[in-house]
Amino acid sequence: RVAVVLERHLKVLHLCLFVEANLIREPLVVFVCATTGQGDPPDNMKNFWRFIFRKNLPSTSLCQMDFAVLGLGDSSYAKFNFVAKKLHRRLLQLGASALLPICLGDDQHELGPDATIDPWLGDLWEKVLELYPVPIDLPVIPHGVPLPSKFTLQFLPEAPNPSSKESCLAISDSLGPPSESQPFLAPMVTNQRVTGPSHFQDVRLIEFDITDSGISFAAGDVVLIQPSNSAAHIQQFCHVLGLDPSQCFVLQPREPDVPCPPGLPQPCSVWQLVSQYLDMASVPRRSFFELLACLSPHELEREKLLELSSAQGQEDLCEYCSRPRRTILEVLCDFPHTAGAIPPDYLLDLIPQIRPRAFSIASSLLVHPRRLQILVAVVQYRTRLKEPRRGLCSSWLASLDPKKGPVQVPLWVRPGGLAFPETPDTPVIMVGPGTGVAPFRAAVQERVAQGQTGNFLFFGCRWRDQDFYWGDEWQELEKRGCLTLVTAFSREQGQKVYVQHRLRELGPLVWELLDHRGAYFYLAGNAKYMPTDVMEALMSIFQEEGGLSHPNAATYLARLQRTLRFQTETWA
Repeated sequence: RVAVVLERHLKVLHLCLFVEANLIREPLVVFVCATTGQGDPPDNMKNFWRFIFRKNLPSTSLCQMDFAVLGLGDSSYAKFNFVAKKLHRRLLQLGASALLPICLGDDQHELGPDATIDPWLGDLWEKVLELYPVPIDLPVIPHGVPLPSKFTLQFLPEAPNPSSKESCLAISDSLGPPSESQPFLAPMVTNQRVTGPSHFQDVRLIEFDITDSGISFAAGDVVLIQPSNSAAHIQQFCHVLGLDPSQCFVLQPREPDVPCPPGLPQPCSVWQLVSQYLDMASVPRRSFFELLACLSPHELEREKLLELSSAQGQEDLCEYCSRPRRTILEVLCDFPHTAGAIPPDYLLDLIPQIRPRAFSIASSLLVHPRRLQILVAVVQYRTRLKEPRRGLCSSWLASLDPKKGPVQVPLWVRPGGLAFPETPDTPVIMVGPGTGVAPFRAAVQERVAQGQTGNFLFFGCRWRDQDFYWGDEWQELEKRGCLTLVTAFSREQGQKVYVQHRLRELGPLVWELLDHRGAYFYLAGNAKYMPTDVMEALMSIFQEEGGLSHPNAATYLARLQRTLRFQTETWA
């Protein structure tokens, strides 16, 4: 509840809308920021980032400002909350005063980011109320009373004419490339399983037709895909909440200057709202239970919801939701009296928006003109719950079959975290186990088409005949002298062999490429253990082949990272 009040009543800096020059006049600012790529700020923060790090800003620029920084991160990544830490230091350099130490939220914590954010928010409010006491004539909102919803749903007596302009998505006048607000509906051409029938994981090679889309991309770029909920889940959700999926409404903000969510048509049907916007397949956070308790008319269910949303109930909440990965839809089914009484106006406050998923582009336009390919591992695993857990986007993509009829997928492209050298004689070392090899296929295709040599690929998987993605293609390029391929099939011998073992085996070659030929080193794949193992292998190579001490090896690696000769693209 404190977090909701904080958002509504305190100056929280929305960096995508904020005019940077106004910062010098703000007495109190709370910065909430994430970290992307190689320790980079999010896209909506980049203009602000360039401004705040201008060298000509006086050291007293922000001497009138009190501030607090909340970082949202994931400690499985090497650059954990890098942007928040750097921003905090920079604000102090410019004369601003920190109300309290930086807060580093961590998605990897068993209790999620709330484990650190909750106590930090309590301390923040104490500091803020000392500086800005609540006026005597302003009553405190009683505990258990929800704030007004951000939007109202004004239901229409009858469905609008489907051909009317109002019922369609707004069409941008911009001639620019597709974006989140205006994605391209790309026809799916193929959806092919590329793992063997006995392999534990379903991995798909999916190809889209991007003819006349205005989309262009280079190796290292990513495609963002906007998924939808399954028809079965939509029907179940509407049944539990007592909603008519065919009913239409107009969305109205309660406060001026609050935009309606992009991508929702006006008027909109309940089916469109639930299928395209409400992320009922996500695991709910504590704030979901707080608001749900406020909306519950059922005494027993309300008591349980209050317990799960309390500070003392966080271990119970973790056991109920976080560990088994119970979804919002499943929670609503567990609290049927509450679910059936949720006012529709609160749906957008209660349930987060479905976010687009990013996939490394696995093809080059130089080899596959007017096409875009991705490699998708279909996420499915079991917990103690009866139903297996499924990834929303990967499962949705896997369910689409262009052989049965036309299929269109909303997508757009943005620059990724990997940038490859343009000089033709600069070698590149690419380490991509599993689906991490996807961006390197685009890179190899692009570099070979441009006549660039010195392509070294370290690929790892379990079995040569089950999950050796593009194995024939790599071997053909190797025969032509366009690629040096090093493989690690981990399950084909008694002792498991991974890409880091192959790197150590070829230590003299790796050192020669990096230290004498100026090679670039790239790493892509799962962020859990592999990046650390690969960096340890590199450190060992620097010491054994380069004769460096451990501190000097660490400095050497840091210099590679700083000059972008060591780049990573990893995911949790």
